[in-house]
Amino acid sequence: MSPLKAAFLAVCLIASALFFLTGNSIAGSFTTVVIDPGHGGKDKGAFWYGVKEKTLTLDVALRVEKLLKARGLRTALTRRSDVYTSLDQRAAIANRYSRSIFVSIHFNAHTNRSIKGLETFYSSSAGRNIARAVQRRIVYKIKGKNRGIKKSVFAVLMRTRAPAILIEAGFLSNLSEGRRCQTEWYRQTLAQAIVDGILSTR
Repeated sequence: MSPLKAAFLAVCLIASALFFLTGNSIAGSFTTVVIDPGHGGKDKGAFWYGVKEKTLTLDVALRVEKLLKARGLRTALTRRSDVYTSLDQRAAIANRYSRSIFVSIHFNAHTNRSIKGLETFYSSSAGRNIARAVQRRIVYKIKGKNRGIKKSVFAVLMRTRAPAILIEAGFLSNLSEGRRCQTEWYRQTLAQAIVDGILSTR
């Protein structure tokens, strides 16, 4: 092998190693979890059977925060009450924190009311690792239909510099799943599953 080819190969190996480390290990270095309750204020999100998504997302977010704080982790929320927060504002809040991850909480809906299940979205390789861990815990604890993890270009994921995920925690448009989402048991179990998934990546 010529010296030029050997040098090129060495550079490629180093680049691959750096990609692996940043894509797979960065999630474990976080000290702050930025929790994003989807929607709020004038943006009620999905609205089915008298239930507003914005209300459920805030409830779950506050539960997640309480559990994380009990484990000694620093947290920040993009909203703490029923106020409208733009996508740019959410990303800006998240980007204030170094060594952080971003967790956006949502509930789903579809015109086909038979559709149900749980899914988690990500945009980066580091986000994928967190999404996989959180999705696994949610499906295990809740016993819901596993719709898997999916790469997405959602604005809050793309505009946030830290590893980021967006959880869709059930379809409010599905009558049985929507009713389950309204129960305190479901929301507390969901919050615990999210926290367990987050902690498993550290």
